[in-house]
Amino acid sequence: MAVLFPPQVRDWGLPAEVPLTPHAARRVARDGALQTFDKAAAALGEDWGWTLGGKQIQRWAEAMGRTMTHERDAEVLAFDQGHRPPSPSNAPTLLVVGLDGGRVQMREKTGENDSRWREDKIGTFTTYLPGDGTKSEPPKPLVTTYVATMQSTEGFGKMVRVEAERRGLSRSKMTLAIGDGGSWIDPLIDRERLYDRRIIDYYHAVEHLYEAARASMGKDSPAATPLAEELKEDLWNGRVDAIIEKLGTHSDRLGPPQTGDGPEHPRRVVANNVGYFTRHKHHMNYPEYREKGWPIGSGMTEAGVKQFNKRVKGTEQFWSEGGVEAILALRALWLSQDDRWNRYWSTRAPYSKAA
Repeated sequence: MAVLFPPQVRDWGLPAEVPLTPHAARRVARDGALQTFDKAAAALGEDWGWTLGGKQIQRWAEAMGRTMTHERDAEVLAFDQGHRPPSPSNAPTLLVVGLDGGRVQMREKTGENDSRWREDKIGTFTTYLPGDGTKSEPPKPLVTTYVATMQSTEGFGKMVRVEAERRGLSRSKMTLAIGDGGSWIDPLIDRERLYDRRIIDYYHAVEHLYEAARASMGKDSPAATPLAEELKEDLWNGRVDAIIEKLGTHSDRLGPPQTGDGPEHPRRVVANNVGYFTRHKHHMNYPEYREKGWPIGSGMTEAGVKQFNKRVKGTEQFWSEGGVEAILALRALWLSQDDRWNRYWSTRAPYSKAA
């Protein structure tokens, strides 16, 4: 299939450096969002007879992704000026916002550790049908959408707020923010006012309990697992004060962390976990959450991070800042379950003119 440069391409709403028909542009964007550029080029060659390499597919896909990031950033600016994005006509019964980070390998080394690895930030927004408070009818996820970026937490927070508004934040009957209590996540959700209730992901909290039990009793001690199971039962039943008291006893026995203690030293691990459960005890009322039919885990967000990692994380993939930002935007559009990928392409200028 010949690659054409139609004279009206500048009127089509596509970047001038993307000399493609609308149908071809959409296909290149999709394949660039789904797989490596070399694989995308091979797929296009097999289906359409193209003889282009991965570098050309990369240039086109990243150009279209940059257009999407410009539109996204313009929407954030408009929101700052008081213009809300369109939201659902029906108020969501339950909206869950989740934030987490993945890993991306850059071309250049940066940071104190002189490392190529950096964090991409992922936001998931899922509407739910609440459960009936029993195991037989758990909360049912309905539609999930995504945002993803390499920007700072401040820039990411603004994108998250806009997407939450688009999903019905201001009209939702109940909005939950579920996460692991990460250092940058808590300030962000507070700053952007993203929730009615906060919930610490139950399964992350359980991991903290097992970590604390091993530190308290000894890594290989047979007493570690029974202690962890006891603490887990307390957590499931909402007895967080009992957890704090029990771990506090072990912390007192081990003594306070010393200057030379590394992050894995038992004294530091137990003391840190006493602090973790003390800070978040008001976000761990799991019996109440289950009774209301709410989710108590951040599985949708963790799955979302894996979906982005499948495209941008890999020991053989090295990214520029602008390149990975563009592909994250393309992939977020493709993964979102509200048909926005099809709406985006059907409302590009060339399709309107064809109609």
